[in-house]
Amino acid sequence: MRRILLYIIIITSGLIFLARLFYLQVLDDSFAGLSENNAIKVVYDYPQRGFIFDRNGELLVSNQPSYDVMVIPRNLKPFDTTEFCKILGLTEEQLVGRLDKAKIYSPRLPSVVIPQLTKSEYAYLQEKMRKYEGFYIQKRSLRDYYTEHGSNILGYIAEVNQRTVNENPYYLSGDLIGKQGVEEYYEELLRGIKGVKYIQKDRFNRDIGPYKGGIYDTLPKKGKDLTITIDAELQKYGELLMENKRGGIVAIEPATGEILAMVTAPNYDPAKLVGRKRSKNFTELYYDTIAKPLYDRGLLAEYPPGSPFKTINALIALQEGVVDTRERFTCQMGYYYGRGRKMGCHAHPGPLSMIPGIANSCNAYFANVYRRIIEKYPTPQEGVNTWAEHLESFGLGDYLGYDLPTGRSGKIPTADYYNAIYEYPKYKWFAPATLSNAIGQGEVLMTPIQLANMTAAIANRGWFYTPHILKEIDGNPIKKEEYTQKKYTTIDPEHFEPVIEGMHQVYKSGTASALGIPGIEIAGKTGTAENFTKINGKRVQLTDHSIFIAFAPVDDPKIAMAVFVENGYWGGRYAGRIAGLLIEKYLKGEITRKDMEEWILTHSLEEEYAKPLSGEPFKINQ
Repeated sequence: MRRILLYIIIITSGLIFLARLFYLQVLDDSFAGLSENNAIKVVYDYPQRGFIFDRNGELLVSNQPSYDVMVIPRNLKPFDTTEFCKILGLTEEQLVGRLDKAKIYSPRLPSVVIPQLTKSEYAYLQEKMRKYEGFYIQKRSLRDYYTEHGSNILGYIAEVNQRTVNENPYYLSGDLIGKQGVEEYYEELLRGIKGVKYIQKDRFNRDIGPYKGGIYDTLPKKGKDLTITIDAELQKYGELLMENKRGGIVAIEPATGEILAMVTAPNYDPAKLVGRKRSKNFTELYYDTIAKPLYDRGLLAEYPPGSPFKTINALIALQEGVVDTRERFTCQMGYYYGRGRKMGCHAHPGPLSMIPGIANSCNAYFANVYRRIIEKYPTPQEGVNTWAEHLESFGLGDYLGYDLPTGRSGKIPTADYYNAIYEYPKYKWFAPATLSNAIGQGEVLMTPIQLANMTAAIANRGWFYTPHILKEIDGNPIKKEEYTQKKYTTIDPEHFEPVIEGMHQVYKSGTASALGIPGIEIAGKTGTAENFTKINGKRVQLTDHSIFIAFAPVDDPKIAMAVFVENGYWGGRYAGRIAGLLIEKYLKGEITRKDMEEWILTHSLEEEYAKPLSGEPFKINQ
């Protein structure tokens, strides 16, 4: 019996072993990948990144070859570290640190030891690489810029961080990825698709040829070429005019929503963020916390819109039926309200109706108009919310949905906002408490792209397309619905004509009468916005911002824009001149107002920007 039991145990154990062996080798493939990884080397062939062209077909960004020294830690053999470090220009401590980091990432996967060798460095090192088993050279593409402008639009490429590697299986350590601008937003279009080669290795870990004759190998697929909406010449000229100044300019083609120029000042040459010096240059730009060259003022800076906001208050008043174009209001160097309070104004003829009120930028006129909008309703809460709903229909107070990876929503205050401020006694506030909104100086904040889009909506008499930067993909026009579907405001079309005529008269007889461009009928609006900051914990008023909006030609708009110049005194001084020059450049291709151009190019605001540090006094309303 014992003998039979022993046989049964042996046979049963054998059957269990055979069953387990069959499962592991036939049914379970969980070890197949590991087995293959031990016998197969995977080599990636990186594709050419897509080119970027401007709207006129001018090449802005292409590629140049780059070479990275890579390591696979488990393949390393003993080598002369002193000689290797001398070749690479590293200290032994740096090399050890990078090898340790590579081991932590993965002993089996490649990691970058030295990125972005030059052609001469590559040629020298290539001859010696056979001595250093486990190291190899990976060819990649870096960007090659044909422009020194538009870095905020184009973006740059940089090595992926570990978080991206962990979250996205496409990327490996050392891969390059788009950062900021078009490079980031359209990364999946621009990057292409990697090619893969599987190399069979023998038991001595030597390459013996393609795995299974290369049937699983794939070729790299080039990224798609993108045509963007930017006019490279207009962008270049805008950046020239903004030298030694800070601010933002956005120009839009009203008929399409295409962004023609998007200037942020100061800016930098995009070539600075290419090559071995990229990290050093980026650090310098990043830590310039005064000028902030990496800060895209066209999309991120939130400013009080100032007097250009009066145009939209006029439209709301007409839509709400609280005023007509003929009614006139008196201005006695300002508007008096409350207990001896006054909203000041500059000298001009009076009393004024809507069109001359816009042309002369009368604060008293728009204070009256704004109060009527709010006080039309039984409570100020209802009035403010109705006013805010009209503004939101122009894309204000929210992200516009454009195809760039950064931005701010601005601010349009609602009843909830004021209720929170005037909580005691319970929600007791009235129109005068919000009166600064009448002239774009209260709680309202807008980015330059929002103000430019508002101007485009006025130029179109009540509709706009979502502003966008992409025009074509591999030569094919974009078909995204969000960029090809009109968005309508809450204002009826007939109300736009008197407001546009008021903006036209700004150039004929109003606050920009000296800034006209021969042969071009322009509608515009000057603006001056108060400017505050904190110095040593105290709120200090700085020199006012200079603001201007414009579109042209009046009857067939081809370009609409907003210009903000920080600490630029008043609207016509800097922003108005710049707007006129950009319009002439775009529509004529040449400049006839050489006097305005010379003035802008020879005037700097750097002294103004230094005043918070120097302690010099600021010029307010001068």
